[in-house]
Amino acid sequence: MAEVAQGTQEEFWRPPTHRLTEEIAVHDPHPAMAEACPRCGTEFLLGSKFCHSCGGRRPAAISSSARADAAALAGLWERAIHRIQSAVADLSWSKIKFPSWMHHLHFHEIKSRLGLSTASLIAFVVGLSCVAGALLVGVYSAKTWNDFQAIQYYRAEWLLAATASFVAGILLKKPSQD
Repeated sequence: MAEVAQGTQEEFWRPPTHRLTEEIAVHDPHPAMAEACPRCGTEFLLGSKFCHSCGGRRPAAISSSARADAAALAGLWERAIHRIQSAVADLSWSKIKFPSWMHHLHFHEIKSRLGLSTASLIAFVVGLSCVAGALLVGVYSAKTWNDFQAIQYYRAEWLLAATASFVAGILLKKPSQD
């Protein structure tokens, strides 16, 4: 043990000045590794290669040229979004010509023709879409008995939903004044 203590070059309380000056001279002003985890945002522990919170790998830091490229790309994106927003703002629905029969498909026109309230008309449309769903479930061809049973089960669920929607439409209908 005495031989080991005699072979030391510096005492432990003195800083190794020659190594410290070399590290300062070689030290890169830009860090080589990222400072925060891109997945969870937690700051990495000193010298770690993985995030202590989520376990994600520590990526390399973004260089200044990559940052400039990202800023240029972000500027292009913002300009494209601004152009789209201005084009949509310039678009006016009064300039678009619709066919004359399209006024029959307006919500209020259908509501007045059928004599339904808003809630009952919505329930009626939901019921019709459930019936369409029950019909579309049958498009799938069953190859086994289990597939056939599953199709029938789904069809029964769609028809049950349609029935519930139609009943809700009947219950929500306001009585007529006639």
